[in-house]
Amino acid sequence: MQQLNVEITEVKSQKLVIVREFNAPIETVWQAWTVEEHYKKWWGPKDYTCPVCKIDLRVGGKYLFCMRSPKGNNYWTTGEYLEISAPTRLVYTDSFSDENGNPVAPPSDISSLGLPENVKVTVVLIEKNGKTIMTLIHEGIPEDEMKQMAERIWNEAFDKMVTGISQI
Repeated sequence: MQQLNVEITEVKSQKLVIVREFNAPIETVWQAWTVEEHYKKWWGPKDYTCPVCKIDLRVGGKYLFCMRSPKGNNYWTTGEYLEISAPTRLVYTDSFSDENGNPVAPPSDISSLGLPENVKVTVVLIEKNGKTIMTLIHEGIPEDEMKQMAERIWNEAFDKMVTGISQI
């Protein structure tokens, strides 16, 4: 399966919005976001892996993910699911953490960019003619360099999602 088109729109300060269309049914894209074995296939930027993925998919449930860089550096993130409306809407908090899921300050290599310790992510899925339109809203991202980096990382991950979805 391949990605059909990409549209990126920045709505306002502190918010990044990315819209992607996937040649897959909505249930398949939902599984890519909510099933550990599928999430691990696409999470992280190009050339990164996701060796650890724990999802407790319920409102108030937590997740714990590890992105591993090509050099072997681990970047842990955790958060809480705030809203789950399968298969159309997922809202959660996101912050850096240690390997036990305890929130920590952002890593030193990006802390100077002003990323807050906790942000909110909303994923909205709409099915149209057998395809899925996915809108990601990442709130709390400072303008400029941090926003550009987040946009690049999300888009590289979504490029990997295309391949991951084809394996579901």
